[in-house]
This record gives sequence, structure tokens and C-alpha cells, in this order.
Amino acid sequence: MLVVRKFLVIADDTPEFRSALSYAAARARVTGGMVSLLRVLPPTDFSQWAGVRDEIEREQREEAETLLSGLSDAAAVKSGRPAEIIIRTGHIKDALRDVLAADPEIKIIVIGASGSHPGPLVNLLVREGVGTLGGTRPVPVTVVPGDLSDEAIEELM
Repeated sequence: MLVVRKFLVIADDTPEFRSALSYAAARARVTGGMVSLLRVLPPTDFSQWAGVRDEIEREQREEAETLLSGLSDAAAVKSGRPAEIIIRTGHIKDALRDVLAADPEIKIIVIGASGSHPGPLVNLLVREGVGTLGGTRPVPVTVVPGDLSDEAIEELM
């Protein structure tokens, strides 16, 4: 059975995300791997109004699917292989833990950091730790500078 190395990129709304995606797609191309895009939707708390909650969740999911579809296409062009789309609802740490537990082919988490501050995702992973996310297996994290251009990323490959 052929095992494909997956580079998991958390598709958030930070500016540095684009650099992380570009880096992951380039690494996937040169290693024969693929990109997995994870979008974590915030939990909704409208338990007293189930219909409202369901409609909000449906709209959030549609928006995420549209966003990730475009990002997946961009990753496929750069990596040469279609990107996997993963959408979860909840807290980022729980979603990461669940995704990593469900897919042992995810070998590396790729995140971006801005030059002036590390950003919310880097802060979370540093504060909470990444050792527990992968369960019994280690999952390294690659932090990509958010201001790294596509040309600079290509030079690193």
C-alpha cells in the first residue's frame, strides 16, 4: 500500500496562512506528498434555537467549502496533486487532535507566523503544546514566516 505524506495546513483568516499554504504545496510537490487543508468553524451556541443554530452552521459550512475549494485548486496547481479538504466544528486544538488521530498519513503541520508577532495559531501550539496532538505519534510543526514570497519558498525547495 502506497503511503502519501500529507502536509496539514490550518486554513485560518490570518495573512500568514497564504505563505504556509504555498510552502506546504511546494514541499508536497518535491516529496510526492499532498496538502490537507483544515478549516475549523467556531462552535455555535444557540441551543435554545435549534433552527437558527442549524442555519448558521449550514452557512458557515458553505462559506468554508467555497473558500477551501479555491484554496485546494491553488494548492493542486503548485503541488501537482489535488488537496484534501477537511472541515470541523469546534475548538482548534480538539479539531487538530481528532484529525491527526483519524489520519496517520498526516506527517507535518505547516503554519505561518507574522514577523511582528507569532499569531494566534503559533501561540496556541506553543502554549498548549503539540506533543499531545498526535496521540502516540510525533507530528512535527513547520513554522513559515508570513512574509516569505513564493519565489523565496521555491528557493528553499
